[in-house]
Amino acid sequence: MNHDQAPFSPLNMESNSEERFHDNEDVIDDFYDMWLKNHPSALSSFEEIKSVAHEKQMVVFLDYDGTLSPIVNNPDQAFMSTEMRSAVREIGEHFPTAIISGRSRDKVFQFVRLNNIYYAGSHGMDISTPSVSLNYGNHEHQTRTIDEKGNDMVNFCPVRDFLPRIQTIKDKLEKIAKDIKGASVEDNKFCLSVHFRCVNEENVGKLKEMVESTMEFYNDFRISEGKKVMEIRPIINWDKGRALQYVLDTLGFEDSSNVLPIYIGDDKTDEDAFKMIKSIGRGFPVAVSTTPKETEALYSLRDPTEVMSFLILLAKWKMGCTLS
Repeated sequence: MNHDQAPFSPLNMESNSEERFHDNEDVIDDFYDMWLKNHPSALSSFEEIKSVAHEKQMVVFLDYDGTLSPIVNNPDQAFMSTEMRSAVREIGEHFPTAIISGRSRDKVFQFVRLNNIYYAGSHGMDISTPSVSLNYGNHEHQTRTIDEKGNDMVNFCPVRDFLPRIQTIKDKLEKIAKDIKGASVEDNKFCLSVHFRCVNEENVGKLKEMVESTMEFYNDFRISEGKKVMEIRPIINWDKGRALQYVLDTLGFEDSSNVLPIYIGDDKTDEDAFKMIKSIGRGFPVAVSTTPKETEALYSLRDPTEVMSFLILLAKWKMGCTLS
């Protein structure tokens, strides 16, 4: 299959493109079918993926919201299903597996509650792995610790020095959110999320203007917009793609031509991981989307249900390879 990605010309789609065509499902379906030609389903392409991955070491990277759990109005209620947790647990038994989320590392662990995978929170700016990285990140940002099971771990936090200002910004944004019904601020430790999914449409522009005005005084922070959320994080040379490299390095895989990273995610910040896999020149970047959008991913899945089906399929294949 040819994955030379042609420009997706019918639409200049953003990550929240489903909102632009929600009134016309037939239009969405037509464009989605066209989009699939450049981003085929990872499920229907599974035989191809298997042939590439045969006798290779696959490392699995997963986003959380919109990938392992559905997008919900209340971010504190973004629970993964029991079936999804079982699928992720099984993947962790057969492949080195990491979740890289915009949530705080502690919060995403509370949602997932699995001890056989690695966690990176705050868009990859807070990572817990079993060893240090020799090639990525300053050693001053890597500190040794012991987890609840008594295992030696290394925490990597390249934005620790930003923490006091992040808390100051959080206080200011919470004051703004109090004045706009439905708005909320989520503290993800090393970044902040301003949610407006429950804000009346006529007030969304006002909220964005107030947040942007506040952030003008913090020129070393950036604002990026996801699905009904404004993400605020420090401007450093670090993102989910660099986090993927870091995890590979700590596991001893970074320089191995035998390793195939797979990253499954649904939002704009996941694009950095897709780009990293393409720059590595091997692996499987998979976008999760019910609608067509511009993406660096080579493959696609529609929603968390298809993600779970793919993970189950992947684990069964690996189990069969092990037994054969």
